[in-house]
Amino acid sequence: MRRVHYAGGTVMVDDLTCKALLRYARALAQTGESDIVEIPVITDTGSQAHAHMLIGPSSQLFATTVDNAAESIVEDEVIAELERLTARLQPSRPQWSDELPGLASVQDFDFLDRADD
Repeated sequence: MRRVHYAGGTVMVDDLTCKALLRYARALAQTGESDIVEIPVITDTGSQAHAHMLIGPSSQLFATTVDNAAESIVEDEVIAELERLTARLQPSRPQWSDELPGLASVQDFDFLDRADD
């Protein structure tokens, strides 16, 4: 789990969603665009929810590790969509495995193949 720090607040997300979110935020920043994304989160009270985040060139996001966190929410379709959007902006983007090596691997997921469509 990661705590994503954004606009003076934080949300907790699973490692895979965090990585996809950071990759897309970087792609948006590099192209001078912005977007609103919806991601699954764990609230401060431990509830599951969805957050809408405006990300783009002026967004300052960073993530920190959360030890002993509640069970995470992984929504493959959200991660795949973030990767599709990233691929649209950065066709020659770095490979998933080459970036943020401290975050979880996605080798067992097939959504990355769909992200390149």
